[in-house]
Amino acid sequence: MMEGSLSKWTNVMKGWQYRWFVLDENAGLLSYYTSKEKMTRGVRRGCVRLRAAVIGIDDEDDSTFTITVDHKTFHFQARDGSERERWVRALEDTIVRHGRRERWSRCVPAPAHRHGDLERRIAEADAYLQIMIELVSKMNTRVSELPDPQEKNKGQVILDHSNAMLDNIKHSIVLLQIAKNTVNPVNGVYQGPTNPSQEHIKEDLSPRVELGSECRELSSPTHVIQPLDHIDSPRQAMSLLVPDTSYSSSEGEDDFYDADDEPADTVVPGPSASRTCGAEGASEQEATPPAAVDLPRTRDALYEDDSDSDLGSMENHGSVVTHLLSQVKIGMDLTKVVLPTFILERRSLLEMYADSFAHPDQFVKIVDMPTPRDRMVQVVRWYLSSYHAGRKSQVAKKPYNPILGEIFRCHWDLDGESVENNPAKQEVGDGPVPWCSPDQLSFVAEQVSHHPPISAFYAEHVNKRIQFDAWVWTKSKFLGLSIGVHNIGRGLVTLLDLEEEYTLTFPNGYGRSILTVPWIELGGSVVIECQQTGHKANIEFLTKPFYGGKKHRVTCEVFAGTEKKPYYTAQGEWNTRMEGRWTESGRSEVLFDVTNMKARRKRVAPVSRQAGGESRRVWRHVTAALRAADTDCATAAKRRLEQAQRDAAKRRADAGDKWITQLFSPKGEEGWEYNEPLSKRTERSKSPERKAPENEAR
Repeated sequence: MMEGSLSKWTNVMKGWQYRWFVLDENAGLLSYYTSKEKMTRGVRRGCVRLRAAVIGIDDEDDSTFTITVDHKTFHFQARDGSERERWVRALEDTIVRHGRRERWSRCVPAPAHRHGDLERRIAEADAYLQIMIELVSKMNTRVSELPDPQEKNKGQVILDHSNAMLDNIKHSIVLLQIAKNTVNPVNGVYQGPTNPSQEHIKEDLSPRVELGSECRELSSPTHVIQPLDHIDSPRQAMSLLVPDTSYSSSEGEDDFYDADDEPADTVVPGPSASRTCGAEGASEQEATPPAAVDLPRTRDALYEDDSDSDLGSMENHGSVVTHLLSQVKIGMDLTKVVLPTFILERRSLLEMYADSFAHPDQFVKIVDMPTPRDRMVQVVRWYLSSYHAGRKSQVAKKPYNPILGEIFRCHWDLDGESVENNPAKQEVGDGPVPWCSPDQLSFVAEQVSHHPPISAFYAEHVNKRIQFDAWVWTKSKFLGLSIGVHNIGRGLVTLLDLEEEYTLTFPNGYGRSILTVPWIELGGSVVIECQQTGHKANIEFLTKPFYGGKKHRVTCEVFAGTEKKPYYTAQGEWNTRMEGRWTESGRSEVLFDVTNMKARRKRVAPVSRQAGGESRRVWRHVTAALRAADTDCATAAKRRLEQAQRDAAKRRADAGDKWITQLFSPKGEEGWEYNEPLSKRTERSKSPERKAPENEAR
C-alpha cells in the first residue's frame, strides 16, 4: 500500500481538487477519496484501474502527471517534483508488474486445461521437493557426525548451499500455487497451500516473497491470508474489489480531454513492423531496393515529392508500440531504444536542418536593415519563420539518424537568380557548394560525432557577406504519452561588413499523443543576443496546457542594452502567423504569415552525382522502400547500412584509429565550426602579400 494527498483535475469544478489517494500495488488499483477520514470509512470517490494504463508527464511542468486508461485521461498534481517522482515510479512499477502477469496469462493453455495442468506440475514439483528435503536432512546428519573440524567446515558450506536452494524451491512452489489461484481463485483470495502434503512450505515461507493480486504481503512467516469474511477494515475490502473499468462517482468528472484532441484508446494488437537499432561508423553498404522505384531519375523524384503518408492512428501498429513502451520508463534516455521503421520520415536529420533556410530572402535581408534594432528584429523574423518549413506533415515522424561522416549539401535561389535565368552563371569555386553562384545561398552539414550524436552545419551568401555557423545534438527522453527532444547547441549569424555576431539557441521538441495520432510541439526558452550592439531577444515557445489554450504559441521580447522595457514584442503561433509591435511608437505589424511565405525548394545535386557519404545517396534504398510503403525492405536496407557502420567502428577501434571529420573542427570544449567559412576565405584573399614570400620559398 502507498497513500498520500494529491490534487486532481475535475471537470465539475473546472479546477484542481484535493483528494486522498491509496495505491494498492497487488490489486493494480489507484483509489481516491475526498478526505483521509472518508478513506478510513471506505467511502471511495473513484478509482483508476492500472492494468494497461499509461503514465504521462510534462517536461515543462515538474508537478503534474496523467494516467490514461479505459478511454479516460486522469490529471494529477503533486506538491513538487520529488513527490511526483515518488508517485510516478510506484505507479509505473505497478503497471509493469500487472503487465507481466497479463502477458503470462496469455501464454498459458486454454482455461479448460490450464488448471489441471498447473495442479499436475505443482504435484510433480512437490514430489521432487520431498526427495530433496530427505537428502538435505541426511546430509545434515552426516555433517554433524564428521569428527574432523576441517572436513566438517567443508561439509557445512555444502549444507548451507543446499538449504538455500531448498528455500528457493519452496518459494517457487508457492508462486506456482499463486499462479493456480490466479486461474481459479478461491473466493477471489489466495488461501495458501491446499494440498496437505505441502503444509511444510507454509512454515518456512519468507515474507519477502512477491505475491500476486489475489493475496496480501505476509506479516510473519506463519501468517496465512484470510478469506473475505475475515477482512478487518473497509480499505482492505475496498482494495480487493477491482472494477472492470475506472470510474468516478461524479458523472463526467474524469472525462476530460484537450479541446481538439481525441481520447487515447487502449492499444490493441496490430500488424508488427520490423525494428531497427542505432548506427555507427562511416561507410556505405548496398541493399536491394524495390525494383520499381530504383531508377536514377525516380530516386531524385522521391525527394521532389513533398507528400508524405500519414501514420494514421498508432493503433494500426499496436503490437510494435506496445513493445516499444515495454522497453522504457518515465524519464529514460531514448538514445539506444530501438524504433520501428514505419515512423521514419523520408530524409536525413541533416537535410531537415537545411530547411531552416527555406526562406533564404528572410535570412539575407538581415544585412539590408539600416539600424541595429531593425537587424535584431529581422533575425527574430527569420529565426521564428524557419520552423514551419521543417515539418512536411502535421503528423510527427522521425528523420533518419545521420551516420558518422554523412554530409548534406544544397543551395537556394533568391529573387531574380536561378539556373534557368543565368545558364552561364559565375561559380564560387570554393565554400560549402563550389558550383553555386555568389548570389545563391549555400548550405552544408556534417555528422561530426556519434556519441553524442552531434550535427554541424554552415550556410553563407557570398555577395551579401553573411554566414551562419551552428552545431546541435539531441537528447531524447520518454515522457509516457510524449517524447521530449532536448536540442543542445548554438548557432552564430555573422554579418561580415558590419562586424556583428548574433548567437542563438534552439527550443526543445515534443512528440505528443504517441499512442494515437502523434504531433509535434516546440517548448522552452531561446535567447538571441548580439554582444557588439547589446541587443537581446528572449523567446518563449509555450507548450499547450491540458486545461485550455492554443497549440504552438510563441512570445518574444527584444531589449536594447541594459533597458528593462522591451522596444519590440511579438506573439502568435510559429507554424501560422505572428504579430509584432514597436513599443515606443505603438506601431503594429505582421512579423510573418506562413500562408504568404512560400518555402523555396532547395537545390541538391542528383543522387548519381553525389559522393558515397552524402545523405540522399546513403539513404536512397531506405527512402525508395518507404515511398513504396515496403516496410520490410526499408528495414532490411537500414539494418545493412547500420551494420556496415558498426563494422567500420569496430575496425577503427581494433586499429586504434580516431575518426577524423571532413569539413568541421572542434571549437572550445563543446562547439564546432566550419573549416573554411566566408570570413576566413575573405581574410585570406585580402592578404596576398603575406603569402607571396612563402610561395616563392616553396
